[in-house]
Amino acid sequence: WADMERRQPRLAALGRQRLIEPGVVFVATIRRDGSPRLSPVEPFIMDGMLYLSMLWQSRKADDLLRDARVLVHSIVTTRDGGNGEFKVRGTARGEGDPQLQSRYAAAVAASLGWEPEPGRFHLFSIDIETVIYIRYDDSTGDQHVATWPHGEEFLRRGTSATSVGEREPV
Repeated sequence: WADMERRQPRLAALGRQRLIEPGVVFVATIRRDGSPRLSPVEPFIMDGMLYLSMLWQSRKADDLLRDARVLVHSIVTTRDGGNGEFKVRGTARGEGDPQLQSRYAAAVAASLGWEPEPGRFHLFSIDIETVIYIRYDDSTGDQHVATWPHGEEFLRRGTSATSVGEREPV
């Protein structure tokens, strides 16, 4: 997360607004049978890293311990998509170190008002591979897109109620 904040501060600020401030994100994991699982999780940024904590022995944690691929997706609260979607693709790394879990628990308690019990929850740091922010303009049907680490921003103009055109640089 810290690298994105240094290299694309506006996109990182959007990420904090869309992922962290609401207090919940959706996390897509891969079940044992290969099908997707979508679960709500509380995100937290500490020491420049994106962390996700999960209930001890939860199915979503089991998924990530078996297959670390993960998609973190902002909540969507309107049909028009005007607030945009913030998506983080990466791999989850289980963090079992008691000192890290204690620091995390103290930071969460100070910031969010509840205190996870170290050793009684799963903590994952997310190694971010790609970030995509997509926002739709309901009045025009245009799709605005920004990415990291590629640093691309482009527009795809709405061509009908259900389709967009080719990329146009911004």
